[in-house]
Amino acid sequence: MKKYNFNAGPCILPREVIENTAKQILDFNGIGLSLAEISHRSKNFQPVIDEASALVKELLDVPESYSVLFLGGGASLEFHMIPMNFLVKKAGYLNTGVWAKKAIKEAKMLGDVVEVASSADDNYTYIPKGYEVPTDLDYLHITTNNTIYGTELHNDPDVPVRLIGDMSSDFLSRPVDVAKYDCIYGGAQKNLSMAGVTFVIVKDDALGKVDRQIPTMLDYRTHVDKGSMFNTPPVVPIYTALENLRWVKAQGGVEAMAKIAKERADLLYGEIDRNKLFRGTVKNEEDRSYMNICFVLNDEYNDLQQEFFDFATARGMVGIKGHRSVGGFRASCYNAQTIEGVQALVDTMKEFEAQH
Repeated sequence: MKKYNFNAGPCILPREVIENTAKQILDFNGIGLSLAEISHRSKNFQPVIDEASALVKELLDVPESYSVLFLGGGASLEFHMIPMNFLVKKAGYLNTGVWAKKAIKEAKMLGDVVEVASSADDNYTYIPKGYEVPTDLDYLHITTNNTIYGTELHNDPDVPVRLIGDMSSDFLSRPVDVAKYDCIYGGAQKNLSMAGVTFVIVKDDALGKVDRQIPTMLDYRTHVDKGSMFNTPPVVPIYTALENLRWVKAQGGVEAMAKIAKERADLLYGEIDRNKLFRGTVKNEEDRSYMNICFVLNDEYNDLQQEFFDFATARGMVGIKGHRSVGGFRASCYNAQTIEGVQALVDTMKEFEAQH
Protein backbone atom coordinates (compact mmCIF):
# COMPACT_ATOMS: atom_id res chain seq x y z
CA MET A 1 0.00 0.00 0.00
CA LYS A 2 1.31 3.44 -0.92
CA LYS A 3 1.94 5.80 1.98
CA TYR A 4 1.16 9.52 1.88
CA ASN A 5 3.24 11.52 4.35
CA PHE A 6 1.36 14.42 5.97
CA ASN A 7 3.63 14.71 9.03
CA ALA A 8 4.16 18.24 10.32
CA GLY A 9 7.89 17.82 10.89
CA PRO A 10 10.24 16.18 10.18
CA CYS A 11 8.80 16.77 6.76
CA ILE A 12 8.11 14.91 3.58
CA LEU A 13 11.07 15.14 1.20
CA PRO A 14 11.23 14.47 -2.54
CA ARG A 15 12.08 10.84 -3.16
CA GLU A 16 15.09 11.75 -5.29
CA VAL A 17 16.47 13.89 -2.46
CA ILE A 18 16.26 10.94 -0.08
CA GLU A 19 17.81 8.55 -2.60
CA ASN A 20 20.65 10.90 -3.52
CA THR A 21 21.46 11.50 0.15
CA ALA A 22 21.44 7.76 0.80
CA LYS A 23 23.92 7.20 -2.04
CA GLN A 24 26.28 9.82 -0.65
CA ILE A 25 26.09 8.30 2.83
CA LEU A 26 27.38 5.06 1.33
CA ASP A 27 30.09 6.68 -0.82
CA PHE A 28 30.45 10.45 -1.08
CA ASN A 29 31.22 11.50 -4.63
CA GLY A 30 33.12 8.28 -5.25
CA ILE A 31 35.91 9.03 -2.75
CA GLY A 32 35.42 5.76 -0.86
CA LEU A 33 34.21 7.44 2.33
CA SER A 34 30.72 8.09 3.65
CA LEU A 35 29.28 11.60 3.73
CA ALA A 36 28.65 10.87 7.43
CA GLU A 37 32.37 10.44 8.16
CA ILE A 38 34.21 12.97 6.01
CA SER A 39 35.87 16.05 7.48
CA HIS A 40 33.73 19.16 7.24
CA ARG A 41 36.91 21.09 6.45
CA SER A 42 37.89 18.85 3.57
CA LYS A 43 37.96 19.98 -0.05
CA ASN A 44 35.13 17.51 -0.63
CA PHE A 45 32.60 19.17 1.68
CA GLN A 46 33.27 22.87 1.16
CA PRO A 47 31.58 22.88 -2.26
CA VAL A 48 28.41 21.49 -0.62
CA ILE A 49 27.96 24.38 1.77
CA ASP A 50 29.03 26.88 -0.90
CA GLU A 51 26.46 25.63 -3.40
CA ALA A 52 23.71 25.39 -0.79
CA SER A 53 24.30 29.00 0.26
CA ALA A 54 24.40 30.15 -3.35
CA LEU A 55 21.13 28.37 -4.15
CA VAL A 56 19.33 29.97 -1.21
CA LYS A 57 20.48 33.37 -2.48
CA GLU A 58 19.45 32.55 -6.03
CA LEU A 59 16.03 31.08 -5.24
CA LEU A 60 15.02 33.93 -2.91
CA ASP A 61 16.88 36.71 -4.73
CA VAL A 62 18.82 37.51 -1.55
CA PRO A 63 20.67 40.86 -1.74
CA GLU A 64 24.47 40.84 -1.74
CA SER A 65 24.56 42.42 1.72
CA TYR A 66 23.23 39.24 3.38
CA SER A 67 24.90 36.04 4.53
CA VAL A 68 23.39 32.54 4.50
CA LEU A 69 24.27 30.32 7.45
CA PHE A 70 23.69 26.66 8.31
CA LEU A 71 23.82 26.17 12.08
CA GLY A 72 22.85 23.71 14.80
CA GLY A 73 20.42 24.19 17.66
CA GLY A 74 17.12 24.46 15.82
CA ALA A 75 14.76 27.43 15.73
CA SER A 76 14.42 27.18 19.50
CA LEU A 77 18.02 28.35 19.92
CA GLU A 78 17.37 31.14 17.43
CA PHE A 79 14.61 32.41 19.73
CA HIS A 80 17.43 33.47 22.07
CA MET A 81 20.04 34.36 19.46
CA ILE A 82 17.71 36.85 17.77
CA PRO A 83 17.31 39.22 20.76
CA MET A 84 20.91 38.53 21.80
CA ASN A 85 22.10 39.96 18.47
CA PHE A 86 19.38 42.50 17.57
CA LEU A 87 17.56 43.75 20.67
CA VAL A 88 19.10 47.08 21.67
CA LYS A 89 16.26 48.86 23.47
CA LYS A 90 12.88 47.42 22.51
CA ALA A 91 11.53 44.68 20.25
CA GLY A 92 8.03 43.90 19.02
CA TYR A 93 6.51 40.47 18.55
CA LEU A 94 3.38 39.29 16.77
CA ASN A 95 1.91 36.53 18.96
CA THR A 96 0.30 34.02 16.60
CA GLY A 97 0.91 30.71 18.35
CA VAL A 98 3.02 28.46 20.52
CA TRP A 99 6.30 29.12 18.71
CA ALA A 100 5.81 32.88 18.69
CA LYS A 101 5.04 32.71 22.40
CA LYS A 102 8.25 30.78 23.04
CA ALA A 103 10.21 33.38 21.07
CA ILE A 104 8.64 36.16 23.16
CA LYS A 105 9.62 34.38 26.38
CA GLU A 106 13.27 34.21 25.30
CA ALA A 107 13.37 37.84 24.17
CA LYS A 108 12.01 39.07 27.51
CA MET A 109 15.15 37.75 29.18
CA LEU A 110 17.22 40.26 27.26
CA GLY A 111 15.21 43.46 27.08
CA ASP A 112 11.94 45.32 26.66
CA VAL A 113 9.44 43.40 24.55
CA VAL A 114 6.12 44.68 23.17
CA GLU A 115 3.43 42.25 22.05
CA VAL A 116 2.09 44.34 19.17
CA ALA A 117 -0.88 42.04 18.55
CA SER A 118 -2.11 38.58 19.47
CA SER A 119 -4.67 36.01 18.36
CA ALA A 120 -4.53 34.10 21.65
CA ASP A 121 -8.11 35.20 22.44
CA ASP A 122 -9.44 32.75 19.83
CA ASN A 123 -6.85 29.99 20.29
CA TYR A 124 -4.66 31.45 17.54
CA THR A 125 -7.14 30.65 14.77
CA TYR A 126 -6.58 33.92 12.90
CA ILE A 127 -3.82 36.36 11.98
CA PRO A 128 -4.16 39.73 13.76
CA LYS A 129 -4.81 42.71 11.51
CA GLY A 130 -5.04 46.46 11.85
CA TYR A 131 -2.49 46.66 14.65
CA GLU A 132 -0.13 49.58 15.09
CA VAL A 133 3.60 48.95 15.10
CA PRO A 134 5.60 51.39 17.28
CA THR A 135 8.25 53.15 15.22
CA ASP A 136 10.86 52.92 17.98
CA LEU A 137 11.22 49.14 17.81
CA ASP A 138 14.55 47.59 16.96
CA TYR A 139 12.62 44.97 15.01
CA LEU A 140 9.23 43.28 14.64
CA HIS A 141 9.36 39.49 14.92
CA ILE A 142 6.81 37.44 12.99
CA THR A 143 6.16 33.72 12.67
CA THR A 144 5.06 33.44 9.07
CA ASN A 145 3.38 30.04 9.33
CA ASN A 146 1.88 28.47 12.44
CA THR A 147 2.09 24.71 12.17
CA ILE A 148 -0.09 23.88 15.16
CA TYR A 149 -3.05 26.13 14.35
CA GLY A 150 -2.94 26.28 10.56
CA THR A 151 -2.58 30.03 9.98
CA GLU A 152 -0.12 31.73 7.65
CA LEU A 153 1.04 35.16 6.55
CA HIS A 154 1.04 34.90 2.76
CA ASN A 155 2.87 38.19 2.22
CA ASP A 156 5.67 40.10 3.91
CA PRO A 157 3.96 42.88 5.91
CA ASP A 158 4.67 46.55 5.32
CA VAL A 159 5.68 48.00 8.67
CA PRO A 160 7.79 51.02 9.69
CA VAL A 161 10.54 48.92 11.29
CA ARG A 162 12.84 46.08 10.27
CA LEU A 163 11.42 42.55 10.25
CA ILE A 164 12.73 39.30 11.65
CA GLY A 165 10.95 36.18 10.47
CA ASP A 166 10.70 32.63 11.75
CA MET A 167 10.01 30.83 8.47
CA SER A 168 10.57 27.31 9.74
CA SER A 169 7.54 25.78 8.05
CA ASP A 170 6.97 27.82 4.86
CA PHE A 171 10.55 28.45 3.76
CA LEU A 172 10.91 28.21 -0.03
CA SER A 173 7.16 27.88 -0.51
CA ARG A 174 6.71 31.43 -1.86
CA PRO A 175 8.77 34.42 -2.98
CA VAL A 176 10.00 36.58 -0.07
CA ASP A 177 11.07 40.22 -0.05
CA VAL A 178 14.27 39.50 1.86
CA ALA A 179 15.29 43.18 1.84
CA LYS A 180 12.53 43.92 4.40
CA TYR A 181 14.20 41.64 6.94
CA ASP A 182 17.28 41.86 9.13
CA CYS A 183 17.09 38.11 9.68
CA ILE A 184 15.12 35.10 8.44
CA TYR A 185 15.59 31.76 10.16
CA GLY A 186 14.06 28.37 10.71
CA GLY A 187 14.48 24.74 11.54
CA ALA A 188 15.11 22.91 8.27
CA GLN A 189 13.05 19.82 9.16
CA LYS A 190 9.74 21.42 8.19
CA ASN A 191 10.31 22.23 4.51
CA LEU A 192 14.01 22.07 3.64
CA SER A 193 15.90 19.08 5.03
CA MET A 194 16.03 16.46 7.74
CA ALA A 195 16.27 17.51 11.38
CA GLY A 196 19.65 18.71 12.61
CA VAL A 197 20.35 21.96 10.79
CA THR A 198 18.97 25.49 11.02
CA PHE A 199 19.04 27.98 8.15
CA VAL A 200 19.70 31.69 8.78
CA ILE A 201 19.67 34.58 6.31
CA VAL A 202 21.12 37.63 8.05
CA LYS A 203 21.82 41.21 7.00
CA ASP A 204 25.50 41.75 7.64
CA ASP A 205 25.42 45.42 8.63
CA ALA A 206 22.58 44.81 11.10
CA LEU A 207 25.00 42.92 13.33
CA GLY A 208 27.25 44.39 16.00
CA LYS A 209 24.77 47.06 17.13
CA VAL A 210 24.12 45.77 20.66
CA ASP A 211 26.19 46.73 23.70
CA ARG A 212 25.95 43.39 25.49
CA GLN A 213 28.70 40.81 25.38
CA ILE A 214 27.54 37.92 23.23
CA PRO A 215 28.84 34.37 23.84
CA THR A 216 30.95 33.31 20.89
CA MET A 217 28.63 30.57 19.66
CA LEU A 218 25.57 32.84 19.93
CA ASP A 219 27.10 35.70 17.95
CA TYR A 220 26.03 35.61 14.31
CA ARG A 221 29.26 37.40 13.39
CA THR A 222 31.20 34.33 14.48
CA HIS A 223 29.40 32.19 11.93
CA VAL A 224 29.40 34.82 9.17
CA ASP A 225 33.16 35.21 9.54
CA LYS A 226 33.74 31.46 9.39
CA GLY A 227 31.18 30.63 6.70
CA SER A 228 29.17 28.36 9.03
CA MET A 229 32.38 26.47 9.81
CA PHE A 230 33.28 27.84 13.25
CA ASN A 231 32.44 24.46 14.73
CA THR A 232 31.62 21.15 13.08
CA PRO A 233 28.43 21.69 11.07
CA PRO A 234 25.80 18.95 10.60
CA VAL A 235 27.13 17.74 7.26
CA VAL A 236 24.44 15.20 6.34
CA PRO A 237 21.45 17.53 6.92
CA ILE A 238 23.27 20.29 5.01
CA TYR A 239 23.82 17.93 2.10
CA THR A 240 20.14 16.96 2.16
CA ALA A 241 19.27 20.66 2.11
CA LEU A 242 21.50 21.07 -0.95
CA GLU A 243 19.72 18.25 -2.76
CA ASN A 244 16.36 19.77 -1.85
CA LEU A 245 17.45 23.23 -3.05
CA ARG A 246 18.52 21.68 -6.35
CA TRP A 247 15.12 20.00 -6.57
CA VAL A 248 13.23 23.25 -5.92
CA LYS A 249 15.25 24.99 -8.64
CA ALA A 250 14.55 22.16 -11.08
CA GLN A 251 10.81 22.42 -10.41
CA GLY A 252 10.82 26.11 -11.36
CA GLY A 253 11.85 27.79 -8.12
CA VAL A 254 9.77 29.37 -5.38
CA GLU A 255 7.26 30.74 -7.90
CA ALA A 256 6.43 27.19 -8.96
CA MET A 257 6.31 26.08 -5.31
CA ALA A 258 3.83 28.86 -4.52
CA LYS A 259 1.58 27.85 -7.42
CA ILE A 260 1.37 24.19 -6.45
CA ALA A 261 0.99 25.10 -2.76
CA LYS A 262 -2.18 27.01 -3.57
CA GLU A 263 -3.44 24.19 -5.79
CA ARG A 264 -2.98 21.65 -3.01
CA ALA A 265 -4.59 23.92 -0.44
CA ASP A 266 -7.56 24.78 -2.66
CA LEU A 267 -8.18 21.10 -3.29
CA LEU A 268 -8.17 20.08 0.37
CA TYR A 269 -9.91 23.16 1.78
CA GLY A 270 -12.54 22.73 -0.91
CA GLU A 271 -13.33 19.25 0.35
CA ILE A 272 -13.26 20.34 4.01
CA ASP A 273 -15.80 23.07 3.25
CA ARG A 274 -17.98 20.75 1.17
CA ASN A 275 -17.94 17.64 3.35
CA LYS A 276 -20.75 17.63 5.93
CA LEU A 277 -18.62 15.73 8.45
CA PHE A 278 -15.76 18.24 8.69
CA ARG A 279 -15.00 21.91 9.20
CA GLY A 280 -11.80 23.94 9.07
CA THR A 281 -10.44 25.45 12.26
CA VAL A 282 -9.37 28.72 10.60
CA LYS A 283 -12.44 30.76 9.72
CA ASN A 284 -10.90 33.50 7.58
CA GLU A 285 -9.85 32.09 4.24
CA GLU A 286 -7.06 34.66 3.85
CA ASP A 287 -5.47 33.38 7.08
CA ARG A 288 -5.52 29.70 6.12
CA SER A 289 -2.13 28.05 5.88
CA TYR A 290 -1.12 26.38 2.64
CA MET A 291 1.43 24.31 4.55
CA ASN A 292 -0.53 22.96 7.54
CA ILE A 293 -4.21 22.40 6.85
CA CYS A 294 -6.12 21.90 10.10
CA PHE A 295 -9.66 20.56 10.40
CA VAL A 296 -11.97 18.82 12.85
CA LEU A 297 -15.16 16.79 12.76
CA ASN A 298 -18.33 18.79 13.22
CA ASP A 299 -19.75 18.56 16.73
CA GLU A 300 -22.48 16.08 15.83
CA TYR A 301 -19.88 13.70 14.40
CA ASN A 302 -17.18 14.19 17.01
CA ASP A 303 -17.51 10.62 18.25
CA LEU A 304 -16.16 9.46 14.88
CA GLN A 305 -12.73 10.96 15.43
CA GLN A 306 -10.82 7.76 16.18
CA GLU A 307 -12.79 5.90 13.52
CA PHE A 308 -11.80 8.42 10.84
CA PHE A 309 -8.18 8.36 11.93
CA ASP A 310 -8.09 4.56 11.69
CA PHE A 311 -9.98 4.69 8.37
CA ALA A 312 -7.49 7.15 6.87
CA THR A 313 -4.48 5.30 8.27
CA ALA A 314 -5.71 2.08 6.67
CA ARG A 315 -5.71 3.90 3.33
CA GLY A 316 -2.11 5.04 3.62
CA MET A 317 -2.51 8.48 5.21
CA VAL A 318 0.38 9.09 7.63
CA GLY A 319 0.66 11.85 10.22
CA ILE A 320 -2.79 13.45 9.94
CA LYS A 321 -3.54 13.60 13.66
CA GLY A 322 -3.73 17.20 14.90
CA HIS A 323 -1.32 18.61 17.43
CA ARG A 324 -2.05 17.38 20.94
CA SER A 325 -2.89 20.92 22.10
CA VAL A 326 -5.72 21.39 19.59
CA GLY A 327 -6.82 17.89 18.55
CA GLY A 328 -8.60 17.10 15.31
CA PHE A 329 -6.60 16.58 12.16
CA ARG A 330 -3.76 18.26 10.32
CA ALA A 331 -2.53 17.59 6.81
CA SER A 332 0.89 19.13 6.27
CA CYS A 333 1.42 19.92 2.61
CA TYR A 334 5.03 20.99 2.26
CA ASN A 335 6.82 21.49 -1.05
CA ALA A 336 7.36 17.79 -1.71
CA GLN A 337 3.71 16.90 -1.15
CA THR A 338 2.01 15.91 -4.39
CA ILE A 339 -1.43 16.66 -5.76
CA GLU A 340 -1.84 12.88 -5.89
CA GLY A 341 -1.31 12.69 -2.13
CA VAL A 342 -3.83 15.42 -1.39
CA GLN A 343 -6.33 13.84 -3.78
CA ALA A 344 -5.93 10.53 -1.95
CA LEU A 345 -6.85 12.25 1.33
CA VAL A 346 -9.81 13.99 -0.31
CA ASP A 347 -11.04 10.67 -1.69
CA THR A 348 -10.68 9.13 1.77
CA MET A 349 -12.79 11.92 3.29
CA LYS A 350 -15.46 11.45 0.63
CA GLU A 351 -15.54 7.70 1.19
CA PHE A 352 -15.84 8.16 4.95
CA GLU A 353 -18.69 10.65 4.44
CA ALA A 354 -20.55 8.17 2.23
CA GLN A 355 -20.41 5.58 5.03
CA HIS A 356 -21.92 7.98 7.57
